[in-house]
Amino acid sequence: MTTSTTTPGPAEIQKTVETAVKEISHIATLPEVTMKIIKLVEDPESTAQDLNQVISSDPALGARILKVVNSAFYGLPGQIGSINRAVVLLGLNAVKNIAIAASLSKLFRGGKIAANFDARDLWKHAIACATATKLLAEKSGLGLPDEAFLAGLIHDIGIMVEIQACRTDFVTALEKAEQNGQPLRAAEFACIGATHEQFGAGLCRMWKFPVAFQFVTGFHHHPMDAAEKQRPLVCMVFLADYIVAKLDMGFAHECDPTQPPAADVLAVVGLDEAAIDEICAAMPKAVEEAQGVFNAAG
Repeated sequence: MTTSTTTPGPAEIQKTVETAVKEISHIATLPEVTMKIIKLVEDPESTAQDLNQVISSDPALGARILKVVNSAFYGLPGQIGSINRAVVLLGLNAVKNIAIAASLSKLFRGGKIAANFDARDLWKHAIACATATKLLAEKSGLGLPDEAFLAGLIHDIGIMVEIQACRTDFVTALEKAEQNGQPLRAAEFACIGATHEQFGAGLCRMWKFPVAFQFVTGFHHHPMDAAEKQRPLVCMVFLADYIVAKLDMGFAHECDPTQPPAADVLAVVGLDEAAIDEICAAMPKAVEEAQGVFNAAG
């Protein structure tokens, strides 16, 4: 993958994305047990006991899930000592999302790969965006805070595809963006032939994530282009990106924190700038709690 003077068409972009996604499948993927959990929860006939049996096959993952469930981040009454109880209180889908989130930190590794990029800063950014998206979901009354958290956590996962599958070209794109003062997506497109949004959506398809996450990864920089039904979650992640950039939490790109969010994006989630300011004020404590649970050590 090298810099091209011609603009790639849809078929060429798709081929670039598919090649990279297949490459990352050999290098870094979700644990087999996590993939089983995703498949199981998508089956309408699955039960809490089915999920408990799968998670019990990986005691370390089970311990991480209970760590999340019992954290201040969820604020449940009393200590939850079993996966079955967690499922009863939170539901199959919530526990599935927690399992995915607990598995993801291992992918965000690699340290400093360019003068202006460190994978650890990307993980810090992911945790902060996940926290902000969860707070936005709660503030807006749209519900699904666990789904919102995971959406914020994975929105930039396309960058991890680039790091794993085409690192040299990605570093060139980072340097090009910084030197020319251009958006990272434009530099990615010129140097790699696709953007991290397209790579992220491709990875979510391969992992058989829900369609909502494919839209989040694929449209989080231009949420109003997403299908109307998918816009609320995508807009929340867009706003989370803005909040995190404004608070300077981890790797930030494509977001100008000096420009207030567009009114149409705020309208989708039913919030105003005052609500965004309230979430900004709540972020430091909430991010600290999230980091204590979803740390990079997994």
